[in-house]
Amino acid sequence: MNRALLLCRRLAPRTMRGRLSLVALTTAALLMTVLTVVFNAVMDRHLQHQADDELRDRAAAVATTVDTRGSRVRVLGTADDRLLDTNVWIYAGHLLLEKPPSATPGSPPARVAARLAAEPGPACATARSHGHSPVRVCSLPVPGRGAAATVVTALDLAPYRGSADTLLLGSLVLDAVMLGCTYLLTRLSVGRALRPVRTMTDQATQWSAIGSGERFGAEHHPAELARLGASLDQLLDRIRTVLRHERQLTGELSHELRTPLTRIVMELDWWRARPRTDAETRATQEVISEAARSMRTICDTLLNDARENALSPATAPGTTDVVPVLSRLTRRLGTPAGVRTSVEAEEPVLEAGVAPALLERILSPLLTNAARYARFRVTVSARRAPGAVGIDVVDDGPGVPEAFVAELFQPGRRADADDGHDGAGLGLPLARRLARAVGGEVSYDPGHAPGAKFTVSLPAG
Repeated sequence: MNRALLLCRRLAPRTMRGRLSLVALTTAALLMTVLTVVFNAVMDRHLQHQADDELRDRAAAVATTVDTRGSRVRVLGTADDRLLDTNVWIYAGHLLLEKPPSATPGSPPARVAARLAAEPGPACATARSHGHSPVRVCSLPVPGRGAAATVVTALDLAPYRGSADTLLLGSLVLDAVMLGCTYLLTRLSVGRALRPVRTMTDQATQWSAIGSGERFGAEHHPAELARLGASLDQLLDRIRTVLRHERQLTGELSHELRTPLTRIVMELDWWRARPRTDAETRATQEVISEAARSMRTICDTLLNDARENALSPATAPGTTDVVPVLSRLTRRLGTPAGVRTSVEAEEPVLEAGVAPALLERILSPLLTNAARYARFRVTVSARRAPGAVGIDVVDDGPGVPEAFVAELFQPGRRADADDGHDGAGLGLPLARRLARAVGGEVSYDPGHAPGAKFTVSLPAG
């Protein structure tokens, strides 16, 4: 049983066109089988009725030669006595008066004829004998005033059987032709119907690989293909979003990791420049270790944020005292010579409702830009606001060009790509995205002069 199932599964078509063609072929075969059986059964009965009608007509003709007006039944002579030679029996009650010359007593037709002659009304039956074709036998009573007779006629059904067999063979041949045509037409029709689906699948595969913005839409498509196109469009939109988030995460990671990697490279170059004392080596190792820890924190923070955004709106648990984080970031900030940094706070303790690592990732791009463009001073101030904590990062540099303010927080945009810095234009968009993920905001004050002023607003802890 298991082997038969395995064999059926192996022989089953693997394509939808093959399966639908097989289903159509099976359905058509069942329907044609039923129709063929019904048709041949009807034709058998029709041929039998034809034979019975012919026998009754012959019996009626023979009955005209039987005289039942007297007390005895008499068979009159006719100009054509051959009627008596064509399988005709004449009975007077149970007495056999005439029989076909070729009939042998005790043969199946003779026995059936005797049985039918004993019945009161007209009747028909089929006499079957081994090795011979069946014979149809019908009786017709001939009433009279004094005596009654019965005429029994017989007819060989071989010609009718031949006609029935010919009809059966013809119907089987027709069924085979119809099944072949059904299978071929079904394959052609299904293949033609599935051709747009195959084309749409190939296009969707190509578009998903490159994150294309092209879509199928619902116009000029049948209802089924329109629904398929809508589903594929939604899938392509999700794939494009995933690819965009992947590129964004990759860019943000490379952007954020650039600073600690630069510190590691600089420390190694400095340490290799000439032999160093043990104290200098330990100091270099401490800087490299701190940069490595910073890189791990950056990766954990950005990956956790990406994971939370993929599942649900991100909420970063925990609280952070803002002032120590600002002091630590400004100490590690690599400012050019002549640029001073200062931290100002209205209160010694200002708690924000974000994790320390996330707060660092929000503030780092703002502080890095401020130190990069400042002429003499970078000021970081923290204050309490209703239900929030505000942090201002101010520098006395040239500020943001007015024409670039609208594109300031768009990923990959820079005011001047030839300013000598290797930034990718991802720091400010990352800071705003992370702040908004926890219910905060990063904004730019275009009215501040001179220099630039960015404000970070975070929920109070």
